[in-house]
Amino acid sequence: MPRRAREKNAESIYHVMCRSVSEYQLFRDEEDKAYYLGLLKRYKDRYECRIYAYCLMDNHLHLQLDPRGFDISRFMHSVNVAYVRYYNRKYQRHGPVFQDRFESRILDSDGYNLTVSAYIHNNSKDIQGYAGKEEEYPYSSYGIYTGRRKDYAGIIDTSFIMGIFNTRDKERFAQRYREFAKHQRDIGTTAKEARRLSRAIENEYISGRRIIQRELKPSMVVCYISGKLMINRRGSLMLKAKKRLMEYRAICAYTMRVLCGMTYRGICENMYNITVSACSLLCSRGYELIRDSKEYGMIFNELMSVRTA
Repeated sequence: MPRRAREKNAESIYHVMCRSVSEYQLFRDEEDKAYYLGLLKRYKDRYECRIYAYCLMDNHLHLQLDPRGFDISRFMHSVNVAYVRYYNRKYQRHGPVFQDRFESRILDSDGYNLTVSAYIHNNSKDIQGYAGKEEEYPYSSYGIYTGRRKDYAGIIDTSFIMGIFNTRDKERFAQRYREFAKHQRDIGTTAKEARRLSRAIENEYISGRRIIQRELKPSMVVCYISGKLMINRRGSLMLKAKKRLMEYRAICAYTMRVLCGMTYRGICENMYNITVSACSLLCSRGYELIRDSKEYGMIFNELMSVRTA
């Protein structure tokens, strides 16, 4: 029997859950958890996504993920496949690490987002020594919200949840959020309670979320970038020798991936003389160029601001 298609919405935030296969722990030590957090940082930056909460347990994990229009399946595939490679190499094993595909639920209201945020952060209550001290657990973002520790890895965006609390004062927010999370821990969380909370706080704030348009036409991307770099488009995608043209190809490939919502295979069909594996490397190079170059970064930001019909 075919499995049900995943529910998706380009403007949605998601609660994501991943579990290990039954006979293994997903994270065997602190190094494993730190590595997974590094992957979250890498791919949320690369695909212009946001993470509002996380909690890594030994055999499962929770994320509050805002893809900002990017395909959630591609994001999680990138993160989890990279982790499986690391895990199998480290522990000299083969085969799957995660139990089936990841689970995801659309968070369709402010109240639901708040409730899930508290639920994720309260997960560590089940770890020995952290009951009542959930914000001290180092592999949860709870302590970042309450000011207990800094987000040195640069993974978490707290602005969305702060907006729901309608405050910019970090100390006041930390106090209110801690009280809210403790209350949710004590009463428990259900979908019905989430909906009730949503109605109670409706219209109290204006969200600063920005959804990125991910449906640009590949031809438009190529023309725009070639015009900005003053490169003759005709035949230019077939040339590989010159550094400028290689950078041009890399930026085009990365932009197609992120702003056109294309797979690597789809990008290959719009470029010449490139394999799927080479396309992955080319996209990585394009991301580095856009991140490190003011000129290329400005071009990419301009394309992010384009509105499709």
